[in-house]
Amino acid sequence: MLKVERLTKTYGSLGGALTVLRDVSFSLAPGASLAIVGPSGSGKTTLLGLCAGLDRPSSGRVELAGEEIGAMTEDDRARVRNDHVGFVFQNFQLIPTLTALENVLVPLELRAARDGGASTLRGAEESAVALLERVGLGARRGHYPVQLSGGEQQRVALARAFINSPKILFCDEPTGNLDGETAAAMTELIFEVNRERGATLVLVTHDLELARRCRRIIRLRGGVVVSDEGEGAVETTGGTGA
Repeated sequence: MLKVERLTKTYGSLGGALTVLRDVSFSLAPGASLAIVGPSGSGKTTLLGLCAGLDRPSSGRVELAGEEIGAMTEDDRARVRNDHVGFVFQNFQLIPTLTALENVLVPLELRAARDGGASTLRGAEESAVALLERVGLGARRGHYPVQLSGGEQQRVALARAFINSPKILFCDEPTGNLDGETAAAMTELIFEVNRERGATLVLVTHDLELARRCRRIIRLRGGVVVSDEGEGAVETTGGTGA
């Protein structure tokens, strides 16, 4: 489902080139679950964005659902994301002028516009309402993001990520803005999508308890893989990290 080969990302800066990821490789089978952990600034979110096709690597390859996305145009990467990917961002990325329900429907509306047919939207609103109810926001479907708390916005983002029945789900600190009880409920929903629907799960987290629920854990430090443990792990040359 996901194959990363010798992935490197370098940014230009006033002080010269800054390499935030260096020579990262791993692969995931359909239905796998992976946690990416490490200290702040270790390259976790950059790696997640490259894997999801939100950015291009400086070198190396990313193959997602059988397509090499690193060299694609933005339009083609957007197509792959819309067809295969659910993404939960750390900062929600909700559209402020749309209600909670409308935000959840956005991926399906984009697909319908691209495909030029209304069949994609058949029953979509019912599905979106059901997802909002599942995350405890059925009664707030008509509210705008500014009318929702940070935790509620995160739940809308989760519902939006699930609406396309994604083959692969990327989560960037998915429970970081939630209280304990809501975080537990959202965690169960994320792993249900992984377990019962067979979606591959890749999540970035500082929460080691959450990370240990995944069948594989990759630890980054300074943009380098320092440990890779669990199902499908490969031997690394770095230290074990902490």
